[in-house]
Amino acid sequence: MNPIDHYIPILVFTLVAISFPVILLVLAKIIRAGSPDPVKAEPYECGVRAPTYAHDTRFSIRYYLIAVLFVVFDVETVFLYPWAVIFRKLALFGFVEMMVFLAILLVGYVYAWRRGALEWA
Repeated sequence: MNPIDHYIPILVFTLVAISFPVILLVLAKIIRAGSPDPVKAEPYECGVRAPTYAHDTRFSIRYYLIAVLFVVFDVETVFLYPWAVIFRKLALFGFVEMMVFLAILLVGYVYAWRRGALEWA
């Protein structure tokens, strides 16, 4: 068997991965509806017209900061779960490594708290 033959599945996978989104985008463009109705473009507000346009108002950067901090600290649980599953196999080394990881996260949390990033108002 030729060594190049081992790369044929990778080539097929790459071609499918590239062609699938392209085919879907072309298909969506072909079967999409015509020009949108202006009424459908308006935001629905329980039948009441919105007093302002959503893009005219400014949102506080704190909203986005809280969202990013949530994601950062939520990733912690992604790493904690597999660690907890194989905790007995890792023994003391795994425990120390996780405590270092949690200490780094705690330092980041305290820093964000002291800077006032977790306050809404």
